[in-house]
Amino acid sequence: MVEKEKNIPVNETTAQEFNEVVIEEIVEENRKAEKKSTKTSKSKSSKEKNRIQEIQNKYDALNDKYLRLYSEFDNYRKRTLKEKLELTKTASEALMVDLLTIIDDFERAIKSSRDTDNLEAIRDGEILIYNKFKKLLEQKGLKPIEAIGEVFDTDLHEAITKFPAPSKDLKGKIIDETEKGYTLNGKVIRYSKVVIGE
Repeated sequence: MVEKEKNIPVNETTAQEFNEVVIEEIVEENRKAEKKSTKTSKSKSSKEKNRIQEIQNKYDALNDKYLRLYSEFDNYRKRTLKEKLELTKTASEALMVDLLTIIDDFERAIKSSRDTDNLEAIRDGEILIYNKFKKLLEQKGLKPIEAIGEVFDTDLHEAITKFPAPSKDLKGKIIDETEKGYTLNGKVIRYSKVVIGE
């Protein structure tokens, strides 16, 4: 109908030629579009490859950093464990060195007690050595736990028995101590074994 308006004679040849031209144009447009998409896909493909390579490089760098940190931490852990073991082995070294003077005093006292019959002098020597020993331990943080006359405290005392209190004010309190308790730098290392008045 459009062809009649334009006064173009319609016959089989012109229609066939027209179809061929249209088909050729469509094919040509498809080729151009394909070339364009190939170029675009190639550029996209190269961009994607670059992006993938960049991500792979970041991954490799982070993985390397992680492995290095893990190795450093593992070495640190092993070193501190070794130092801790050495420290526990030699922790008492300073105390032992200080105790050697007490041993020297005991050896002198034993030697001098063989040559004398004066029991008072031997007793005085024992008291001196005891006081020196006690003072040394106190310097290292050892303190006795006060018990007799105190209110029973499960954090410091261990009750071994109950006994009738000699007076009303000693009820619920400690009336006797069978074994002295001690703290070392504030931590209980031995509980006082006590008798409680009831």
